[in-house]
Amino acid sequence: MMTREEILAIYDAGSDAVIALVEGLLNQIEKLSFRVQEQDKLIEKLTDRVTKLEAQLSKTSENSSKPPSSDGLKRKNRSLRIRSGRKPGGQEGHAGSTLSFCETPHEVKNYTAEVCSRCGQDLSAIQALIHERRQVFELPEIRLHVTEHQAEIKACPVCHSESKGVFPEDVKQGIQYGSQFKALTVYLNQYHLLPYERLGELLTVVCGQSISEGSVFNAIQGCSENLSEFESTAKAVLSQAKVLNHDETGVRVGQKLHWVHSASTADWTWYQVHTKRGQEATTEIGILPEFAGILAHDHWKPYFQYNCAHALCNAHHLRELKFIQESYKQAWAGEMADLLRDINTAVKTCSQSTLSQSERVTFEKRYTEILAVGMEMNPLIRKRTHQRGRQKQSPARNLLERLSNYQQEVLRFMYDFQVPFDNNQAERDIRMVKLHQKISGCFRSMAGAEAFCRIRSYISTMKKQGFDLIDSLAQVIRGQPVIPSFSPPDFR
Repeated sequence: MMTREEILAIYDAGSDAVIALVEGLLNQIEKLSFRVQEQDKLIEKLTDRVTKLEAQLSKTSENSSKPPSSDGLKRKNRSLRIRSGRKPGGQEGHAGSTLSFCETPHEVKNYTAEVCSRCGQDLSAIQALIHERRQVFELPEIRLHVTEHQAEIKACPVCHSESKGVFPEDVKQGIQYGSQFKALTVYLNQYHLLPYERLGELLTVVCGQSISEGSVFNAIQGCSENLSEFESTAKAVLSQAKVLNHDETGVRVGQKLHWVHSASTADWTWYQVHTKRGQEATTEIGILPEFAGILAHDHWKPYFQYNCAHALCNAHHLRELKFIQESYKQAWAGEMADLLRDINTAVKTCSQSTLSQSERVTFEKRYTEILAVGMEMNPLIRKRTHQRGRQKQSPARNLLERLSNYQQEVLRFMYDFQVPFDNNQAERDIRMVKLHQKISGCFRSMAGAEAFCRIRSYISTMKKQGFDLIDSLAQVIRGQPVIPSFSPPDFR
């Protein structure tokens, strides 16, 4: 800092010295101002970065599409479901599933009263008044039942040629496993996801018979090959559905990322693995190009390339709204979540086939009002001069634009009661694919992944329609798969 004497000396030196001093000071001020502006920009960038990182850290499976496994061991269990107010356990009027007396027991053991418990009189010749019954439900000893098939070979007394009896069509080898046992191995491996080694251990302990990995593999491949007719039927049924749930998830086949696509209804399921995720894959699978109903999905953009009606998953919206409310402290998000739940409750409790016009208008008005508040809180960020590409918006703004631009698709469940509130049908159906990857890590080959998808599609469909799964798989192994009949819906 200059002293008073130094300033007076410059003044006495004349106007040129004063001008030089002032110009130097102005130059320093300009440099300091530029540094302050740069620091302000840096602080703004760092603040924005911290906000984004905090928002990223606050994402869980409850407020985003992250899987539950990513929450770690200390996650808080805060479900989006609203408490019903009912006590835990069976509710009044529930049929229950407790044991009940079997009217045709497999075996009856009678315990006689030999003598009178009071006076000792012999009662062996006395007829019983009644029987007190007690039943024990128990597994019999499980052992494989071996059937030897013998084909007679006879010599003709006339021409002396030999003729042999014909074995059943499914008895092709000298020693082989039966279709029921093969069906059990396929069921345990493909549905319960038991690895080959553990599957062999289980069958050894339970049935007293081990099975090689090669035999399990051959049973799976044979089962998959026999499901070609089911594949064409399933795709035809799903392409003609009124409402179709669709989803996709990543899996590893060998060392590469692939995608399993799921198309399903309450009665049918089809999975198919593909190297791609988007429209190229769904077009090649062949269900969506022919589909003309209502497609329920999670707003994956390639789905909108198909000429059908769309319904967006509101379970995804509820999670995203919860994230905006918790991370950005914006009240409109909570109000929108409450509105979606209110509409869903009104739909579920409606005794008519549709909501009244006044109810729909009231809900739509609340919807647009909440959006207006949200838009005001999250204004559109304009592109800077000479900036290339699309200007990135905040998560709140992106969600608001989706809810605004796709209002019809978001609220379609309100207009058509056949449309679900969410896409949980597809998510439930595809969940086991992720569990398979968690257990096995990956599929070793494309053939194994395709076999899994085919067999899993068949098992899921049979389960939805109430068929016996082991028997259904046994029929597939015998080359006669169960193909449920269907009538194409008329919804035009």
